[in-house]
Amino acid sequence: MATPRHLASSPFNDRRKPPPPREPFTVGQRVTHDRHGLGRVVGLEGDVSTLVDFGDRVIRVPVASGRLHPL
Repeated sequence: MATPRHLASSPFNDRRKPPPPREPFTVGQRVTHDRHGLGRVVGLEGDVSTLVDFGDRVIRVPVASGRLHPL
């Protein structure tokens, strides 16, 4: 059986470029999370995680998750 070929714009293309590295967040910066909504960075744990205050709770968000976006 032949290996299927995909178009260059196909989401199944295995040769996609990795996403560019994210810039680190700063304490006090406003951010949005895909699930929790708007928040403010209250702490940094190196390159591992970011502590974000969403108003009703503070959540540790792993840097590698990609779900946290600057505003």
